[in-house]
Amino acid sequence: MINGVSDARKDAADIGRRAEYAQATRRAILDAARELFVQKGYFGTKVEEIARAARVAPATVYAVGGGKNGLLRTLVESGTTADDIPEILARIESFTEPRELIHFIVQASRGKFEEWSDLMRQVAAAAPQEPRVREIQLIAHQGLRGGLALTAGRLAAMGALRADIDAARATDVLWIHLCNAAYFIRTDDLGWTLDESEAWLNETLPALLLTRGDTPGGAT
Repeated sequence: MINGVSDARKDAADIGRRAEYAQATRRAILDAARELFVQKGYFGTKVEEIARAARVAPATVYAVGGGKNGLLRTLVESGTTADDIPEILARIESFTEPRELIHFIVQASRGKFEEWSDLMRQVAAAAPQEPRVREIQLIAHQGLRGGLALTAGRLAAMGALRADIDAARATDVLWIHLCNAAYFIRTDDLGWTLDESEAWLNETLPALLLTRGDTPGGAT
């Protein structure tokens, strides 16, 4: 009986070690893929380079990550299911002051842009030439748009939107200003800092979306 217990514990320990190794290997492959995608672009990155950087065989990259496309998809999906996403969505639902909600979603979108812009810039570059990358880009777009739709719905529920703007149009307005492409224009093309961008958004979005009573100088 004692030997049986010892064997069971040893088997459990072996399973645990294998699981830890598999998780560490997967993390190393994903980290290597992201670094190389950012440095060399999607098309410029080879599976063999990812394998070399992660110190595994190319076959392991395919087995664990599904090749370049699978790795890119996993990376982007991890951004839409990150641990802080439920907290962000809960905060959106909790606001009772329209301008504070807009300031929050601007700040949250800036934070996500800072975190993911290096990779998403390469996704945007590859998407026009590769349908599978366009599908991955759509995953990111749907994740962000879902949060913006929740924001617009909350503003509508507070009765804060202008009479000529419904929740669907408000979602579009938020998207035009807070999507990655808009940030790329402000930072890459115009040379704005993210502080300048955030200040401008906090002035512009309330003026575009809110009733006069919810904007500075508006009637109460």
